[in-house]
Amino acid sequence: MRIRRYRWSDLDAILALHQICLAEVGLVPGDGVYYDDDFPRIQEIYLACGGDFLVGEADGRVVAMGGLKPVDSATAEVCRLRVHPAFQGRGLGSAMLSALEQRAAELGFRRLSGDTTLNQGAALVLYERHGWREVAREQVGELTVVYGEKRLAPAPAEI
Repeated sequence: MRIRRYRWSDLDAILALHQICLAEVGLVPGDGVYYDDDFPRIQEIYLACGGDFLVGEADGRVVAMGGLKPVDSATAEVCRLRVHPAFQGRGLGSAMLSALEQRAAELGFRRLSGDTTLNQGAALVLYERHGWREVAREQVGELTVVYGEKRLAPAPAEI
């Protein structure tokens, strides 16, 4: 998989990827957790304010994605971490999360936050393997949202 920065031409592909991935774990519009209003505003919400949005390409198509949304000067939220179901189990989620963590450190963030649901068991395992720790849970309708965080080491200085 090749990981690169989001381009406007990726919009339809990432929105479709989002919808496929959430449907796969039983999340649907109106459940209190599912939303997609940020997709037409990737530039504004992620890129223009000091964050980033990455996509992963394999076999000539977008199969993974993830965003970094600044919360404050020290913290970014990992959002929209998705891997197409047909490509799961190959380490692509781990590669994307590693790329997001590295990019966050390069941007000067010292802490990452994020959330997922109990429905998304693979995501929970992925975050745990990457050293994230659970900080809270919240019931939203029928869903349990799990909040996590990770402290980042500063990015190495370029010589």
